[in-house]
Amino acid sequence: MNELISQRLTLAEQAARAAGDKALDYFNRRESLVIETKRDAQDVVSIADREVELLIREKIAQQFPNDGFLGEEFGLQPGDSGYTWVVDPIDGTSPFVNGMPNWCVSIAVIYQGEPVIGVIVAPCQQECFVAARGAGATLNGKPLRVDPQRTMQNHVTGFGANSYVTPERVGEIAAAITAVGGNFFRNGSGAMMLAWVAAGRLVGYYEPYMHAWDCLAGYCLVNEAGGWTHPFNTDGEHLLRGGPVLAVAPGAKQDLMQIAQL
Repeated sequence: MNELISQRLTLAEQAARAAGDKALDYFNRRESLVIETKRDAQDVVSIADREVELLIREKIAQQFPNDGFLGEEFGLQPGDSGYTWVVDPIDGTSPFVNGMPNWCVSIAVIYQGEPVIGVIVAPCQQECFVAARGAGATLNGKPLRVDPQRTMQNHVTGFGANSYVTPERVGEIAAAITAVGGNFFRNGSGAMMLAWVAAGRLVGYYEPYMHAWDCLAGYCLVNEAGGWTHPFNTDGEHLLRGGPVLAVAPGAKQDLMQIAQL
């Protein structure tokens, strides 16, 4: 791992942990939060999302002012260093505001179109997933490797959907997973479920439409843990568009790619 990535990795973990602490404080007094909707009634946001993103953005700007920054709440601020931070301050806002523990802070760094750093902090579980290109993936310091013996038939597959996906397609995915002898799981946080693929808790994760801030940290984790990820276009304006996300252990790749129709 080169020094430029190493420095950013240290900051990414520090920022994610600080953001997790701030988000957890909001979570513990969530009854006082004003909840707003964005694209639809299921797409919610609160001051917690915005304040946590600003905290991360400020920490990045202090140490790497020339880096780009893309956050879910405040959009893209281009940079000229070649590095761009891609941040979801609270992935799983719906579980967050409804008192469920399945939400996380997700921070990725991309370079030359590829995620080179991924950090996901799940404060309620006291878990910190960390990965950097060529340096492996860890959970609370313990190395992660996907199990090549796991398949859709002997493990659990994660999948997600949102209002960009038709109800018919959601039903097709669930039916297809069970048709091949599998079982499916969803917890409301795509970033967390991608981290769970890296940790071996899920054999794969598929979502027909996700944004960069939801998936790129998880992609880095899965890649470094020995899994496979479907390419996500991060060139220019494509970084702002959503697309299909698939991350999987080798033993389930063929089955899940057929289900995803990729």
